[in-house]
Formats: sequence, structure tokens, C-alpha cells
Amino acid sequence: MEPVVVQTDQDIKISHKRKSRFKKTLTFLKKNPSGMLGLILVLLTIACALFSSIIAPMDPGEASLTSRLAPPSWADEAGESTYFLGADQLGRDLLSRIIAGAKISLMVGFFGVIISMVLGTVLGLISGYFGKWLDDFIMRIADIQLAFPFILFAIIIMSVLGTGIWKIVLILGLTYWVGFARLIRGQVISVKELEYVQAAKAVGGTHFTIIRKHIFPNVLSSILVLGTLYIAEFILLEASLTFLGLGVDPTIPSWGGMLADSRNYISTAWWTATFPGLAIMLTVLGFNLLGDWLRDKLDPNLKV
Repeated sequence: MEPVVVQTDQDIKISHKRKSRFKKTLTFLKKNPSGMLGLILVLLTIACALFSSIIAPMDPGEASLTSRLAPPSWADEAGESTYFLGADQLGRDLLSRIIAGAKISLMVGFFGVIISMVLGTVLGLISGYFGKWLDDFIMRIADIQLAFPFILFAIIIMSVLGTGIWKIVLILGLTYWVGFARLIRGQVISVKELEYVQAAKAVGGTHFTIIRKHIFPNVLSSILVLGTLYIAEFILLEASLTFLGLGVDPTIPSWGGMLADSRNYISTAWWTATFPGLAIMLTVLGFNLLGDWLRDKLDPNLKV
């Protein structure tokens, strides 16, 4: 006999709460079509990155000089092309390379944001909560960081250390922590003066406990929203550096590298630049729309 699973009242309540939250999220998405569009674009990009080897119709690195600059199959008047989005200057399938390039863009975006988020959050919490000389010291470092243009800073570092995906991730993470730190510092300064935080201090709560239980949950929504928007910005910056020859290795399919390779063929083979550019645009648009939706969903000040 199969064992009988008995649900307790608590399990039933938890199940109802989860269903209720899921229904509320779906209702909110239906009322916000831009958020739904952003979520769909982001999920499509993530699916391409995770299942690129399955989705891609061809090997993204396989070249065929006989198919060099072949037009898209649906735009080929002679009907000889077998490439749905066309081929590049080496006869490589453009669609397969765009799908494979999603992995690079998301890796740079997600891991770069994780580094800057962790570093900026810790320094922002310390600066806003303790104040005084710690606040002055951290904010002066942030001001110095902001004084350097990112592209110039990245070009100098990449010229010295060489190119590579993880070097881009490290540069982005160590540069954009300032945005998180300044945002969180401002929110912590206002939150720490609230009555329940002062009450926690009065009953002998440690600094770590107060930050973890009472302050950090209040700034978490802002961290998530800014992180989502930074992913979009990091994807653009990675494409820019790769376009300049200071990013991803040319042998690895990437959207910025595809744009760089297509510079000499824009007038004769428009598809080599158009479709990688569209991939960047739609991915960045998706994360920006998702970030706006998260802000509307999580910010209590925007709820009526």
C-alpha cells in the first residue's frame, strides 16, 4: 500500500499563501504589459544561454567559405540560402552565433552585478549605519571612483592585463559598486532613525543583528531593482569593449564581436550587423522593463 500523506492546517495555509501570491503576481503582470514583455524577453535570453547547444541549428564556429555572406533564407531571391538569418564573412550561421552569444552577455551581466552588488551593499550598509569617519572615508573613495570615466579606465586595465571574460566581469564589479553603495547609504541613513530600529538598539540589539533583521530587509527591494538595471548596462558595456577589441576573445561568439566583424560589410550585407544589434537591443530592453516592473512591484511608496 502507498503511504497516505496527511496535510496539516499549517501546510494548507502555506499552500494557500503561495497560490495567493502567485495569483497577485499574475494579476499585476496582466495590468503591466511592459513588465510582461520585459519578463518574456529576459526568459527567452536566459533560455538561449542555457540551451544554446540544443537550440542552435548549426555549430556557431563552423565556417563555410562557399556560403560567405549568404543572405537570410527568407530574403534570398534565388532561394539558395539555408541560413535563416544569413551568414557572416566566414560563412558561419548568424542565428547560431547570436544564440551562443547570449551566454557570454548574461555571464558578464550576472556575475558583474553580483560582485558590485555584494561590495556596494556591504560598504553602503557600513557607511550609512555607522557614519562619522567611516562614512567620510568610504564616500571619498566613491567620489574618486566616479571621477574616472569607465571606458577609459577599462581600456587602461585591459591593455595592461589583456582581454578575457572574467577580467571584464572583475572590472565591471569593481567599478559599479559605487552605485549600490550610494543608494543604500542614503536609505540606511533614513531607516536607522525609525522608531523600531531605535527600540532594537534600546533593548541591547547588536549592530549586526539590527542591520540584518531591521535595516537590510528595507533596502533589499532597491538592491534588486538596481541590480536588474545594471545587468542591462553591463551587457552594453561588454559589447562596447568587445567591439573595441578589448573584451571577449574573437574566437568566442559574442554580440559585440559580431558587430565588430560586420563593420566592413554593413552596406553589402546588412544582416551581419542588424541581427546582433537587435539581440543587444531586445535584451537590454527586457532587463530595463523588468527593472521598472520590479520597482513598481516592490516600492511601497508607489503603491496606492
